[in-house]
Amino acid sequence: MQPTVRDHALVDGLRAGQAAVEEGLLRATKSDVPFITEAARELTRTAGRRLRPLLVLLAARFGDPGAPGVVPAAVVVELTHLATHYHDDVRDEAAVRRDAPRPDANWDNTVAVLTGDFLFARASHILADLGPQAVRIQAQAFRRQVAGQILETTGPREDHDPVEHHLDVLASRTGSLTAVSGRLGALASGADPSVADALARYGERLGVAGHLADEVATPTTRRPTLPALLLARAADPTDRELHELLTGPAERAGQAEAVARLRAHPVLDLAREETARQADAARTALSALPDCPARDALESLCETVVAPTDTGRPPRSCG
Repeated sequence: MQPTVRDHALVDGLRAGQAAVEEGLLRATKSDVPFITEAARELTRTAGRRLRPLLVLLAARFGDPGAPGVVPAAVVVELTHLATHYHDDVRDEAAVRRDAPRPDANWDNTVAVLTGDFLFARASHILADLGPQAVRIQAQAFRRQVAGQILETTGPREDHDPVEHHLDVLASRTGSLTAVSGRLGALASGADPSVADALARYGERLGVAGHLADEVATPTTRRPTLPALLLARAADPTDRELHELLTGPAERAGQAEAVARLRAHPVLDLAREETARQADAARTALSALPDCPARDALESLCETVVAPTDTGRPPRSCG
């Protein structure tokens, strides 16, 4: 994933940074045990967008982008993201994640879980060299991710709106790590703390917007999605019946037809409106930052992230 960048110096800097991140990921996923290396690199090769490392690199432009901790910080957030993918796919028992086979399609669940643990361990090892503040930031984000996982698993309380509950889950599970990407990039580059705060707010809203955009583009019955949850608010019994089909047991008959009905349903427009609100909130957070090419690139990501190509595959995990 690339933002719209017109500044040639920024383009060159991002390319160099992204190449360094890829090299760092290869080093981080290497083990003395060849099988672990193979397992750890399977998802790394097919991971795609690399949004979080990009946010680290752009955030570092508000300080010293060449500071020694910038690339390691980008590697840390991507390793953490990939580790959550391994764990989520085992939990979901999904055969395919986007355009790549699920990690344990070739290995059993135990190996997939342990591979995720290996990536978490490698991320922690690199993070330790970035200092106690970076460790604390990552730990807080991990706490939020776990809390979000629990919230998603237990579902909303009786007095809590399911749509608001879903947005809270996404903020914890997806938004927390994109927020860390902005904050760690600013921290590693020596940027002002107020810049780090703004970039964290931006990252959290951007992460939520990106996930909602995927939910709109690729409706699924695997997990609760905003379009399906919005149907629960409808007065029309037909819409409520569609909601039950979409959120019911995976083996329930008629779910494929239900997804097709949802693709043509006007409730998707309401979901797009919420996606746009989240992207606007991300853009608003950038108003606290100095006007520069990096800020322009971050603004352009608000458009890029919320307009993914419809692949027909389920939306990515919150992780």
